[in-house]
Amino acid sequence: MPAYAELLHNLFFLQETDPQAIERLAQVVVEREFAPGQVVIEEGSIGQEMYIVVEGLVQVIKGQGDDQTLLALRRPGELFGEMGFIENRPRFATVIAIEFTRLLEFSEPAMRSALAQQPLLLYQLVRMLSARLREAELQMIADLQRKNQELTQAYRELKQAHEAIVEKERQAHEAIVEKERLERELQVARQIQESILPRVLPQLPGFSLGARMIPARAVGGDLYDFILLGGDRLGVVIGDVSDKGVPAAIFMALSRSLLRAEAHPSRPPGEVLANVNYHLMTMNDSGMFVTVLYGILNRANGEFTYARAGQVALAARAEGLAL
Repeated sequence: MPAYAELLHNLFFLQETDPQAIERLAQVVVEREFAPGQVVIEEGSIGQEMYIVVEGLVQVIKGQGDDQTLLALRRPGELFGEMGFIENRPRFATVIAIEFTRLLEFSEPAMRSALAQQPLLLYQLVRMLSARLREAELQMIADLQRKNQELTQAYRELKQAHEAIVEKERQAHEAIVEKERLERELQVARQIQESILPRVLPQLPGFSLGARMIPARAVGGDLYDFILLGGDRLGVVIGDVSDKGVPAAIFMALSRSLLRAEAHPSRPPGEVLANVNYHLMTMNDSGMFVTVLYGILNRANGEFTYARAGQVALAARAEGLAL
């Protein structure tokens, strides 16, 4: 056989072709060589030549730039460019050599002459085209399925992200509502605490009384009080709970109530504080304590008798003292 005749005879669509027709085709083919990256066929160009890969590898791509799709790879013994010959329309795709490649080029006149002499050749060519179209359809279906899965996954992720944003917004809204509620409750607690303290100070001839309390937070554990004991006696209380905030305010209110309950004109300040301490110890499991000064002012002679508790050696806490 002439050069390339055996290669042509082994092609799928030429296997049932008359050997003489194959020999005539082998005589009219032109050998082409392409370097890696060189374009063999450009999409949109005009041409009806067909090619067989003798050596090397080419890729068939659709589109340009970043919008490229790999349609197929053609290896030694495989044909490409047949659509341009059959349709006589601008090339559908671009073919580029991936490595050094040798091709056999069939011109349009040579192929038409071969088809005129061997009509069966056209049937074989159509069979090959049908197989390639089936392959392209399967690939397109696989690509569509893959893209559909990617879109489904992207939608799922987008939905999850949206749900996460909605949840964060809900939590943030709830946090704002909770913060506003706490602020309102603290404001009410402060008003209640301020109402517990004396609103009007006693007016004593010869004495000037004054008091001011500014809590570090909305509410606190500071306290002062004036207790009318009857006659010329006035009980004076100044105290500070060992904490701040709402717990200290509650402990302060409890301490004040116990002091008022235990205060008596005939009861010395030390005894009053001892009794209050006893009650606090039976009610208090938190370990809190209050520093208190309690005294009795005799308005007649100006004498002030007092006792203090809570700061005399903090080790007193270890001995079971809450004052």
